[in-house]
Amino acid sequence: MAEKNFFEPKKSLNIKGRLIDLSSPKVMGILNITPDSFYDNSRTKSIDEALIKAARFLNEGATFIDIGGYSSRPGAKDISINEEIDRVVPVVESLVKTFPEAVISIDTFRSKVAQETISSGAHIINDIAAGDMDEQMFETVAKLQVPYMMMHMQGTPQNMHQNPVYTNVLLEVIDYLAKKVAALKALHIHDIIIDPGFGFGKTTEHNYELLRQMEAFKIFKLPILVGFSRKGMIYKTLGTTAAEALNGTSVLNTIALQKGAGILRVHDVKEAVECVRLVERLG
Repeated sequence: MAEKNFFEPKKSLNIKGRLIDLSSPKVMGILNITPDSFYDNSRTKSIDEALIKAARFLNEGATFIDIGGYSSRPGAKDISINEEIDRVVPVVESLVKTFPEAVISIDTFRSKVAQETISSGAHIINDIAAGDMDEQMFETVAKLQVPYMMMHMQGTPQNMHQNPVYTNVLLEVIDYLAKKVAALKALHIHDIIIDPGFGFGKTTEHNYELLRQMEAFKIFKLPILVGFSRKGMIYKTLGTTAAEALNGTSVLNTIALQKGAGILRVHDVKEAVECVRLVERLG
């Protein structure tokens, strides 16, 4: 039995003793507590607005609500740790109080923000830098014993769009994630979700090459999160805008589900849930 479990993909997350079943793909709704996120309609300006959006996400079928107080769009403005905490902690506290069954992830690369938000009732850390922008992050996650989502990114949000270069993008991303997974497991962090990092330090060509070969990430036997929602790889290819990229988002989400994605991180929950239901209907 132990050998069987070792080779089988991980199918659940432990959320403070509650198991979240990942044998069926899940949807994560994006709740940006920022004034400068790339998609205007995702910007949330007050706690009341955050509660309204969260209620809609949950009603539409989201399993996770991902709260971020630091915009990671290309060329984003850097803000202080305290400003990030001031943005997200009151929202976390309000969501926990209003929706006690909701599973809340925190989109941050800073260990202090992770510590403060988990202490305020959040459940998961979603780190776009996989520990590279805060050397205390892995030890903090190990101490907190919460699920950890980690993403590949070449560079930082401030410079990742400036001529990203790879010899072989797939192999380099897999190698990077493999080293991170090994380091996390050495710290006894077992609830790990990997994210190839579509749109982060990658050209449109790099993004589509990763999607084309996305089955390769199954080698990790870990849940795979993807985030295409309204990104440039869609609207630049189609010659439109982020506001017009919902249909393209659904197309790429559908392809990713067929290639093994376990979590869709999206601005539009209803449409993503429909993608999951239709792909699952194929059996």
